[in-house]
Amino acid sequence: MTSSTQVRAPRQAPANATMRDKLRDPAWQAFTLLRTVLGVAFLATGIDKFFNLLAYWPAYLAPVAYGDAPLGGQPFMYMVGVMEIGIGIAVLVVPRYGSLLFAGWLLLIIANLLLVGGFNDIAVRDFGLAVAALALFRLTFHRTPIASHRKQEYSHA
Repeated sequence: MTSSTQVRAPRQAPANATMRDKLRDPAWQAFTLLRTVLGVAFLATGIDKFFNLLAYWPAYLAPVAYGDAPLGGQPFMYMVGVMEIGIGIAVLVVPRYGSLLFAGWLLLIIANLLLVGGFNDIAVRDFGLAVAALALFRLTFHRTPIASHRKQEYSHA
């Protein structure tokens, strides 16, 4: 008596579901991958703002961002580094809110890159990262059948 328009209820995992079951859940895998990679990437680039090993970061900074500061763009990049380290930690610890901070910060970076000019390829890449951060945000609301019996969300796992 199954019709093609009938909606099936999702299969619920038993109350004694193991961590192995959770590891097999594609949504949990996506959440963990995005949280880890985005958080660590922002931590790394934030730390590198102090050392300029990956890139000379002040070259990516629009003059309008730091105005006529007598010390130039590097001190401004130190502040950016502190912010990015904080956002990276937030993504790792409280991904529901950290992912929104990440996406918002990337939109500011994109605006800056468009003002500088010549970095449109990086702006497009950062747009993709912002979309990934929004996907992470949405995944924080996903309750797996495994976790639903405990009323836990991914952001608290």
